[in-house]
Amino acid sequence: MSPEDTPFVTNLAEVPVVQGLRRDEGWVNMRVQFLVDKATAGSDDFLLGWTVLPPGAMHDRHRHFHCDEFWIVLEGQGVMYSGEGEEKPAGEGDVVFTPRGHWHGFKNTGDSDVVLVWGWSGAGSLEDAGYEVIYDHQHEHGSDEA
Repeated sequence: MSPEDTPFVTNLAEVPVVQGLRRDEGWVNMRVQFLVDKATAGSDDFLLGWTVLPPGAMHDRHRHFHCDEFWIVLEGQGVMYSGEGEEKPAGEGDVVFTPRGHWHGFKNTGDSDVVLVWGWSGAGSLEDAGYEVIYDHQHEHGSDEA
């Protein structure tokens, strides 16, 4: 059996936090982990992520040209950004699917952490996703690091 024939297995505690995600690119105070992606599992068209957003943290309104995205709110509450400037409440148990090319995002508006599990279909890395952000929420935040 070759390595390509065996499943990729990891543990959340062993996956490093993604470095270099910048506030001016919409990643505001988020702890992001890529659990399954091109770099770790050789996945060209799927990425699975885990994100923790403390109160006030957000992933600003953005879109991906080369992948669809889903997320599941495991804990907490906030608002999700969709369409052109729309905001809708989102909380524990909500499942959201956003087709490629559509604007979306999330902000923690609660008093406790929001935990999201999320994924992309069509890209295995941020570089392959075709990421674009609307620079509309960052003005209230300071440094560039997420």
